[in-house]
Amino acid sequence: MKGYRKYFLNKLLWFLVTLVAAFILNFILPRLMPGDPVAAIVSRLAQGMSNTAGIQAIYEQYAEQFGTNRPMYEQFLLYMRNVFQGDFGFSFSQYPRTVADVIRSSILWTIGLQFPAIIVGWLIGNSLGALAAYRRGSFDKVIMPISIFMSNLPAFGMAVVLLVIFGVSLRWFPTSGGYGFDLIPNFSLKFFWSVFVHYQLPFWSIVLITIGGQAIGMRSMAIYELNADYVKYSRFMGIKDRKIVRYVFRNAMLPQITGLALSVGTMVGGALVAEIIFSYPGLGSTILTAVLGQDYPLISATTLIITIMVLAANFAIEMVYGILDPRIKAAQAD
Repeated sequence: MKGYRKYFLNKLLWFLVTLVAAFILNFILPRLMPGDPVAAIVSRLAQGMSNTAGIQAIYEQYAEQFGTNRPMYEQFLLYMRNVFQGDFGFSFSQYPRTVADVIRSSILWTIGLQFPAIIVGWLIGNSLGALAAYRRGSFDKVIMPISIFMSNLPAFGMAVVLLVIFGVSLRWFPTSGGYGFDLIPNFSLKFFWSVFVHYQLPFWSIVLITIGGQAIGMRSMAIYELNADYVKYSRFMGIKDRKIVRYVFRNAMLPQITGLALSVGTMVGGALVAEIIFSYPGLGSTILTAVLGQDYPLISATTLIITIMVLAANFAIEMVYGILDPRIKAAQAD
């Protein structure tokens, strides 16, 4: 117990240090972008105005409201106070909407798309990898090249391939949006069917990318375990192969579970390019709009969410490994 407490406190310390560093970078880096977002807002509001003094007054009013006329350290202290209160401020690119409102309307689309896609891809990929390691032969020779090809294909590449084949050439599925542009969100069967049809191409573009990497990882770990000494000894002792295989794949699954946790932790930032390709109304499109509009608050908020999810996933995995693996306790006790 003492060894695990030391292990836990050490990991917690590094988690907090990394979180603080990420928090600072999330604030500073977007503000290093060239340009003045307040001037862009004022130019939209002041269209048709010829009074220079009035335009300047509007600019000063919004600069004071957003705090861009203050020194950087004051902006950081104000940002830190507001974040701890759950207030990310107003969005520059979608003013007068708040950042929280923009994220709230897009993050559910991203989670609803990427979480099921990652789970489905993980299950299919690990099943194929385990079969390839156990059966070998022609099955392995077919699965491995396909898995290597898919794992090396970037997310936007798979998205473009599916878009061209099934959206443009065959016209089986729509090429953009989360639902029909002529529809208003409601609980009708027509709207749900439109969401389901628009869901297919971005969903399978993420699933296919996930399958390749998971199949390769599972196959490698399963082959390693099948050649381990305990497997040879078990077979020598006459233990049934079915029982041995159950333990083999249980051990091989540990690194794959780690990969699943990290994939879930990074799902907000993992395949956002696919959302941009299909103009899916998730965080991918939101981040693109924020970058193009020099929307500091929105960029900082979205990247902070991604960072916290990644760090939380890593920390949770470290804690689970500390409980399951007795070697970690022994190493800390020494």
